[in-house]
Amino acid sequence: MIQTSDLKSLLNDSTLSQDLKAIAEKVLKKERISEEEGLTLFEEAPLGFLGTLANHIRESRHGDNTYFNRNFHLEPTNVCLYTCTFCSYSRLIKKREEGWEYTQDDMMDIIKTYDDKPVTEVHIVGGVLPQYDLKFYTDLFKTIKEHRPELHIKALTPVEYHYIFKKGKVSYAEGMKLMKEAGLDSMPGGGAEIFHPEIRDEIAGGKCSGEEWLQIHEEWHKLDMRSNATMLYGHIEKYKHRIHHMEQLRQLQDRTGGFQTFIPLKFRNKGNQMSHVSESTTVEDLKMYAVARIYLDNFDHVKAYWPMIGRNVAQMLLAFGVDDIDGTIDDTTKIYSMAGAEEQTPAMNTQELVQLIRRVGRKPIERDTLYKVVKDYTEEKFEEDNHFKGYISLPVVNKD
Repeated sequence: MIQTSDLKSLLNDSTLSQDLKAIAEKVLKKERISEEEGLTLFEEAPLGFLGTLANHIRESRHGDNTYFNRNFHLEPTNVCLYTCTFCSYSRLIKKREEGWEYTQDDMMDIIKTYDDKPVTEVHIVGGVLPQYDLKFYTDLFKTIKEHRPELHIKALTPVEYHYIFKKGKVSYAEGMKLMKEAGLDSMPGGGAEIFHPEIRDEIAGGKCSGEEWLQIHEEWHKLDMRSNATMLYGHIEKYKHRIHHMEQLRQLQDRTGGFQTFIPLKFRNKGNQMSHVSESTTVEDLKMYAVARIYLDNFDHVKAYWPMIGRNVAQMLLAFGVDDIDGTIDDTTKIYSMAGAEEQTPAMNTQELVQLIRRVGRKPIERDTLYKVVKDYTEEKFEEDNHFKGYISLPVVNKD
């Protein structure tokens, strides 16, 4: 783990360029860095420098607090009209026998299996198909709320909403209002991929554009509702495309303040049309998260989605700007396991998540979806779980 030194000492480091020192000075003064400076961080900054800056920001905002929640995923279908080249999850309609297509009753049966469990959130995303239309989802959300009113519904990406609203002949504003009235509580950040058209058209052509993705979130924010944002990195994009993507998010956040969390998502190359593209290294992963924490100065949280990045790297990222590692999942998502992620059975119970966080000197805080504290596990007593013998145990971050 990168140990946090006094940030001011970076300004006297003779090995650093004046450009990097100027960036460190801005971070110390809580000033915004420019797009050019963001690119400089990617291209020139040593990993230790990035870790020090990102951890400084993380600790100035959240101290050692590291957030997680108790959630499960509900994926209505993996059959999809779109053919994104990076996707290992979806199946074409002509091969729909290889996938699944749940009815509303099927999904309610899944939800009811959690009736006696203290989960706070259901996360709903899936493929795009004609039968999953405006009426289907508004009816589903209403039925979930009737069954379990307190369960937070975080559901559907702009890719899904764009198709649903177009098919239903409603505007984005009207559509999002209907979803809120039906019981939608927040939006996940998926479907963002890379906003820049020269990359998006190649890896995700046919679905909503980057501008449309942002417009749908903006309409949701106008209803005084919250959402997350993602970026798929580590494939054919260049650093300039990552900065462009984060700049679009930063500008929208300046206007609305509706984003809660940014989640970089690592490209996985198993079982898709981009299997020839090498995956990013762990060093590159650490760099990506650190730059995101530094650049997105108006985002409260940066999350490492552990089923995608792996538990060990998720732990390391807690020293590179990350303050959230998502939730228990309960082995209810196949999106990344089908793409070759380390977590082939993505499930951790609360004890396992708490111990994962503690072993790198951080404080585990259970939250709800909107970051209200459910329980502080800092002093909770657990017996050491044998599952953790294979996980890293890193030194506590130096507070001096």
